Amino acid sequence: MAAILRFRKLCFIEPTLKNCGSSETPKDEKQEESQTITKQECDKNKKKNKKMQQKGRGWKCIDSCCWFIGCMCTTWWLLLFLYHCLPAHLSGFKSPESPGVRLKNQGLTPLHPVVLIPGIVTGGLELWEGRPCSHGLFRKRLWGGSFAQILQRPLCWLEHLSLDNETGLDPPGIRVRPVPGLVAADYFAPGYFVWAVLIENLAKIGYEGKNMYMAAYDWRLSFQNTEVRDQALSRLKINIELMYVTNGNKKVVVVPHSMGVIYFLHFLKWVEAPPPMGGGGGPGWCDKHIKAIMNIGPAFLGVPKAVSGMLSAEGKDVAFFRAMAPGVLDSEILGLQTLEHMMRVGRTWDSVISLLPKGGDTIWGDLDSSPEDIQTVSSYQRQNNTKHQIEMKQETKYGRIISFGKTASEQHSSNLTTHDLVKDELLDSGGNCGEVWTEYGKISRENIMKLADNKAYTAGTLIDLLRFVAPKTMKRAEAHFSHGIASDLDDPKYSHYKYWSNPLETKLPHAPDMEIYCLYGVGLPTERSYVYKVSQSDKCNTIPFQIDSSAEGKWLRGGVYFVDGDESVPVLSAGFMCAKGWRGKTRFNPSGSRTHIREYRHKAPGSLLEGRGLESGAHVDIMGNVALIEDVLRVAAGASGEEIGGDRIYSDILKMAERVNIKL
Repeated sequence: MAAILRFRKLCFIEPTLKNCGSSETPKDEKQEESQTITKQECDKNKKKNKKMQQKGRGWKCIDSCCWFIGCMCTTWWLLLFLYHCLPAHLSGFKSPESPGVRLKNQGLTPLHPVVLIPGIVTGGLELWEGRPCSHGLFRKRLWGGSFAQILQRPLCWLEHLSLDNETGLDPPGIRVRPVPGLVAADYFAPGYFVWAVLIENLAKIGYEGKNMYMAAYDWRLSFQNTEVRDQALSRLKINIELMYVTNGNKKVVVVPHSMGVIYFLHFLKWVEAPPPMGGGGGPGWCDKHIKAIMNIGPAFLGVPKAVSGMLSAEGKDVAFFRAMAPGVLDSEILGLQTLEHMMRVGRTWDSVISLLPKGGDTIWGDLDSSPEDIQTVSSYQRQNNTKHQIEMKQETKYGRIISFGKTASEQHSSNLTTHDLVKDELLDSGGNCGEVWTEYGKISRENIMKLADNKAYTAGTLIDLLRFVAPKTMKRAEAHFSHGIASDLDDPKYSHYKYWSNPLETKLPHAPDMEIYCLYGVGLPTERSYVYKVSQSDKCNTIPFQIDSSAEGKWLRGGVYFVDGDESVPVLSAGFMCAKGWRGKTRFNPSGSRTHIREYRHKAPGSLLEGRGLESGAHVDIMGNVALIEDVLRVAAGASGEEIGGDRIYSDILKMAERVNIKL
């Protein structure tokens, strides 16, 4: 083949080039004219061929990409079509038996009513009143569904999902409300289940509308404002009491997920507190009505990714995409201002503040240490023909949740520069600028550099950082949430609702017979801390910080440090309260309600028939985990924590809990 190509080059290409570029002197005028015409034609052909070659190369690359994407999409839809259309019992295509069917065959039947509480983002929202641009969308889903409105009228869609910056409630002329019933969060989008699989398995053992209830609420609002605007907490109280009475005075099993876990923690204090701030149920209400709380993917102590969302409207996936295709998300090239719009809307949602890390440096670590820092690696060394085990400790400073530069995330704290942040120095007196309000319009470039000069921020100091970069948001939201640790839980100030969703600043109700479960996935890299850089753009109101996706290291990928967890919630946040904070009788759990840790080790799906995984430990996909579903069904049918196996722990949560020095 190589010989043929060389022959073609020698015989055809090179002679043509020589003829076109010949400098032989013409013998007469006709020959000279002929040669001039030939040269012009050759020059035209050269230019034409060059353009065709360049165009051909470009289109060839695009065609290849389009062809590949088309093949992938066609294959996926074909497999999906076959999966849904082929007979369920066709040989070779029989799906695994569901936990509900298997447990029903074992004689399992409903006993305790079940209440499901969705987390942030997964619940549907529908329009009841809107601006003229929303014509035709009355009672249509703006969130959770086809999301067609994002493409049809994106700015109108964002306007209607935003809340009022002053009150944290509805803007004038707009009413968006949670979708009621089980359909509120069974599917997030067509084909993407959230609660649907668990609901179906509960139905298989006999559950239905009379003993199963989805406590839908507007996840954008602060927890107390869900009661102020929609009476959501009162509705939850009434429905629990109704199911208790209509099901033979059987206590209720509550199954919250993600942020729904701390929403229900808020409810536990609200329901017994006296009106007008509380629900007036009185002491003993929880002990009378609740058998167990089965917290799935609990974000008890917050999540670090909430910090990156507040600071730059990005996480690991957005940062990666931003580095690969900066023109799509950044405003300098296409002017889309995608991240700025995301930040503008997200900073009106008070619930996001509820997910900031709680407990400060005591829980999450300081500049030089944290509960997850030590990665122990065992090795063996021979001495005098005997083996001795040596443990080598490799340290990663996870306590620095935000670091400006990779070096700042690694070096000793004595080498870090620190400056006291003074609000009057950092905030300019001028008004907002630009079309998209992000709160960054009030901070000068010089002051942005001062913020970055502090190099590293821990869970304690990043609250101050956020107060500077999002002053209006933090002032409004901190009236509803707190992120510290109570020194004296009997202090009257902790009777205020702002403390009720923080497990470190509130007591569990007096309910010695109530069981508390922490059910979460492990074995997946989960965001823990970030390496940032100052972006190059100095345009007013753009986001001046971004994750440095070029930062790489042993535990660092794409500017993000990872720890064990379920991709969203680190093990420390999900398991600490059940492992230590509430274990036995403590000041946070004075009645000694029993706690159980049930971890689910992540296993990727082995085939298409498993969908998103029958043994997945991912934050949302775990709702289809057969082991978790079985645990929920057994407890709902009357089993206790000991009867389903007690604690099942794969992670280092107990060691992490030991490293946290907290008064119990």
